[in-house]
Amino acid sequence: MPRITEKKKSDGLYRAILKLQSEEEIYNFFQDLCTVAELRSMEQRFEVAVLLNQGMIYNDILERTGASSATISRVNRSLAFGHGGYRAFFDRREAEVK
Repeated sequence: MPRITEKKKSDGLYRAILKLQSEEEIYNFFQDLCTVAELRSMEQRFEVAVLLNQGMIYNDILERTGASSATISRVNRSLAFGHGGYRAFFDRREAEVK
């Protein structure tokens, strides 16, 4: 469990993201905040989550994304047993399509 001061620091980041109003602002914020490698890692994990959510199997995901089996497994665990962040996104995106 994070200490209170650590939680306050992370809350500040999440509140800052919520203040952004457009895709371009979010893109620019993350470009400023993260290194290229950090962004690529997050982008890759998100792509893996999308593909797992679509029912794609590990080997096909590995071939398509270049993600390691450990990364695919970690994302799959987050989808199944995480805090529901991916699920919230997928549910909202699905609701928008309907």
